[in-house]
Amino acid sequence: MRTPFDPECRRCGRLADFLDTVKAEHPDYFCRPVPAFGVADPGLLVVGLAPGMHGANATGRPFTGDYAGILLYQTLHRFGFAGAAQSVSAADGLRLIDCRITNAVKCLPPQNKPLGAEISTCRDFLAAELAGFRDGGVVVALGSIAHKSVVAAFARPQRNYPFGHAAEHAMPRNITLIDSYHCSRYNTQTKRLTAAMFEQVFSRARELLH
Repeated sequence: MRTPFDPECRRCGRLADFLDTVKAEHPDYFCRPVPAFGVADPGLLVVGLAPGMHGANATGRPFTGDYAGILLYQTLHRFGFAGAAQSVSAADGLRLIDCRITNAVKCLPPQNKPLGAEISTCRDFLAAELAGFRDGGVVVALGSIAHKSVVAAFARPQRNYPFGHAAEHAMPRNITLIDSYHCSRYNTQTKRLTAAMFEQVFSRARELLH
């Protein structure tokens, strides 16, 4: 199923109720399904997991206002995919270049852990984004959940596409999927993901797009 993004979606009752609770505690937060950010016809699509409580869920823009966005936007800028090296608010004037950022799950999940049924329910939005994605483009999946959602959205068997940092997978329409560990605070502080490792992924994406 391929459904265009619905900014009023409440199909996942647990997530909808959680957003209502967070909105009551933080009236100024966005607290809705977070839309993709970037150009309409990108060569690079970055797929994350889900909005962070005090990041995208607060600002309404993926990876904006939270720790995970620091390394992501620095790296995008370094390789010419962003006009600036940081993203602090949805009104900061930042523009992406040949790039778009989205999430496998559009709503904030409790403890940042969506249930399998919630990931599946949200996948038709991702499938719609991928259906309109440019032939020959590059998708970067941040983490195993994003990776599995992309593979499923392309209707490919998971067993043929194991997740691994910097692993490359051929998708339909000459699209390349590149995996990366998620740029979360935990992964970067424990050095599971270093800046050099992250840059390797986006350097390869830039090389493929050239």
